[in-house]
Amino acid sequence: MSTTHGSREFAALIGHPADRALDGVRRQSPQMHRWLLDGAFAGPLSDPRLSRRDREVATTAILAALGTEPPLRVHLQAALHQGVTADELRALCEHVSVYVGLPRALHALAVTDEVLAGAGHQPPIPVNRVRLSDHTTEVADINGADGVEEVRGPTLAGAPVVVLIHALGLSWRMWEPVLHLLAQGRRVLAYDIRGHGAAAEAPPPAHMDVLADDLNHLLKHEGLGSAHIVGLSYGGAIAQAFAVSHPDAVESLTLAATTNRPFASFDVRAAAVERDGVAAQVASSLTRWFTPAALAENTAGVRYARECVLRCDATQVAAAWRAFTTLDAAERLGQFDKPTLVLAGELDASTTPDVMRPIAASVPGAQYVEMPGAPHMPTLETPDLVVAALDSFLPRSRS
Repeated sequence: MSTTHGSREFAALIGHPADRALDGVRRQSPQMHRWLLDGAFAGPLSDPRLSRRDREVATTAILAALGTEPPLRVHLQAALHQGVTADELRALCEHVSVYVGLPRALHALAVTDEVLAGAGHQPPIPVNRVRLSDHTTEVADINGADGVEEVRGPTLAGAPVVVLIHALGLSWRMWEPVLHLLAQGRRVLAYDIRGHGAAAEAPPPAHMDVLADDLNHLLKHEGLGSAHIVGLSYGGAIAQAFAVSHPDAVESLTLAATTNRPFASFDVRAAAVERDGVAAQVASSLTRWFTPAALAENTAGVRYARECVLRCDATQVAAAWRAFTTLDAAERLGQFDKPTLVLAGELDASTTPDVMRPIAASVPGAQYVEMPGAPHMPTLETPDLVVAALDSFLPRSRS
């Protein structure tokens, strides 16, 4: 091994040329400088048995546990360079707290927050626990106006309220890539639907009406008479069930990557989950949801979705698929008179544009928007396209 090899690995791992980053070490101790490059970076740190991303996650956790601030800053930046997300770094600090205690974890969290702010990352999304009819769920709740810092709760006077409903098998965090931008001039809520995320212990749903009632309870809990409802995939089915059962509570309706009629495959998927378990559904789910390019890159969205599927409860997933088969809103949406956006992805392999166009045609005055290059989970792969479409459709406050 040579210093050249170590320098290349240093630059690839840390994200800065070794000559510049380690110049101080070279001047203080040429031997230490040589050992770092020829010993550490050309040796164990270049071993492909651990990916560079995994190495930075491990190194960041170790440095957080040790409380060594200057190296922690360096490796937090390196972790970002390796594609570790801001939310993953915050979760890492929370993980560290279990094993090394709160003082070190809080210190690491403070340093992480400074590094993330310096890199231009948004602050974490405020969440709170809400009790609905028969279960507790988690709700992300932010709002803001142009030039005004986002805050939690209904403090932006007159701001339109938007409620986001996630897909089957995921959680409210599938909306995380778009939440901050949608919250400019709006109050935006995203919640874990029954049987998912923080609501995983809820009684399983037997019908779409149960899920629509959950949304109604959430609006009442927040003191809201109505809201702009946005649902994606299974969330779009919930949005439809809510729109036909509580039309006065809907100011506008956005149906993204969804269907207005059950697919025959829904019962098949429920049976497959019960027979084979959730792990066996990972490959088929991810290939329906993402483009081959995103899967090959193993993006943050793909990693998040994979973990969600693996952590699902088979009973809840099967119940959700069977509840999906009870969707019966297509005919009644023909009389729906609120502004409606039907949002399709050009590369959606599950609810293709051919599925989505008839939905738009069936709702009076509905707009149809097709996002170029977008898959079934556009918030996790093409969030800018989702923001652009929703931003042009949803009203915002300028106060």
